[in-house]
Amino acid sequence: MTIEIAAAREGFISRHNLWSDEQQAAAAELRRRIEVDGIRQVRLGWPDQHGIVRGKTLVADDFLGALENGRDMQTAVLVMDTTNNPIVPFFAPGGGELAIPELEGMGDAVLVPDPLTFRVLPWAGGTGWVLADMYFTNGQPVPLSARNVLKRALAELEERGYGFRAGLEVEFYITKLDDPSLSCESSGWPPDPPQVSAIAHGYQYLTENRNDEIDAILQPLHDALIAVGLPLRSMEDEWGPGQCEFTFGPTGGVTPADDMILFRTATKQVCRRLGYHATFMCRPGLPNFFSSGWHLHQSLDDLETGANGFVANDGRHLSDLGEQWVGGLLEHAAASCVFSTPTVNGYKRYRPHSLAPINITWSLENRGSLVRVIGEPGDPHTHVENRAGEPAANPYLYMASQVVAGMDGLERQLDPGAPAGGDPYAADRPALPRNLYEAVAALRASKLFRDAFTPTFVDYIALMKESEMDRFMAEVTDWEQREYFDVY
Repeated sequence: MTIEIAAAREGFISRHNLWSDEQQAAAAELRRRIEVDGIRQVRLGWPDQHGIVRGKTLVADDFLGALENGRDMQTAVLVMDTTNNPIVPFFAPGGGELAIPELEGMGDAVLVPDPLTFRVLPWAGGTGWVLADMYFTNGQPVPLSARNVLKRALAELEERGYGFRAGLEVEFYITKLDDPSLSCESSGWPPDPPQVSAIAHGYQYLTENRNDEIDAILQPLHDALIAVGLPLRSMEDEWGPGQCEFTFGPTGGVTPADDMILFRTATKQVCRRLGYHATFMCRPGLPNFFSSGWHLHQSLDDLETGANGFVANDGRHLSDLGEQWVGGLLEHAAASCVFSTPTVNGYKRYRPHSLAPINITWSLENRGSLVRVIGEPGDPHTHVENRAGEPAANPYLYMASQVVAGMDGLERQLDPGAPAGGDPYAADRPALPRNLYEAVAALRASKLFRDAFTPTFVDYIALMKESEMDRFMAEVTDWEQREYFDVY
């Protein structure tokens, strides 16, 4: 960074009033911790449009400067899909199809650390970790930044007198890393995936012995997740070989999304250091591997009383508020799929009788429905669970979609209708999108999301996903080779 640029950003955070009183207090304590705890470097991370952490590792002194001035970050990452293929030309005038003048030339933006997210990483000696928000150099939030999208939605919900509370239930795979595929020939764009083997046989759902077989990796994961302050509740054996489910206690505001980012980051890094490969890909292309899901548990806190707004006191399982929230989730379920299931691969999970939904239903304690109500009448822990998500979803956008859809249900007092009984797969209800193309079409047609997330953001995400799908459709798959090469 040149001296001129550094001077222009002197006092960037205070000059643009970017921190709350709570963040300012946390930053003051963080300055003390950096010295006292012997922190040598800090990973300054920005969660991108895919929910992948990008950023820079700063030496301690430079990070202290970032607590005053922010840190430069090039904006080219904003127009890259999951394997860094640009979706628009980098140097298109006026930001090209995105029509954001600040992106012309892909100059620098500014990463502003959120000191409330600071952690010390126990697996990386002397290393801190902190999430950041992205701003243009004029102090305005970058409109394509997913964390900012969620924060705006939460602020609107709070104006209505409610706080969003969410708990995480995440399935993923741990495999043994046999070959990281690091040859030059494997370093393509994208590179070849690592070669792996199973760490245990599957198909013994929730058995203690299967969990004990992989205890050598579960224990280091447990210790790391607890050490960084995540509200871990359980580590469970799932169906597939080496498939796990971790659950986390509910937290409020933007915290559950930040926790999901940290959980995926910690899990992949700890596993890699110990010779394993963890993946949050929904359905790995490996023999006998099942799909993985991310079930998002959610409720609303009444900000005046602190009570759970979903609890009914008249013998019903869900209050009027809760039913209207569910009505909103159902009304906008198809368009929300781009955020809950953002990959081509994720739609291979939507299969009948698979414990994943295929249509837009809600129910009381039925795992075949899209939205499941959990809790007996009067239960103070009553909440609803969206079962559509894949573990690769961007947590900020997944949760923001729930908040926006649920608020529309409250605003319009939407009636979700009768809960599905019996077999929800046989229910006469609209189907969820069968693929990412259908989901993107539903999103593009959604007035709600265009109004709430802005047309610029919706068009941006749609363009991003269409770019990925176009690349997918251009590839010749193993299925096509088997289907056509011999018979024709």
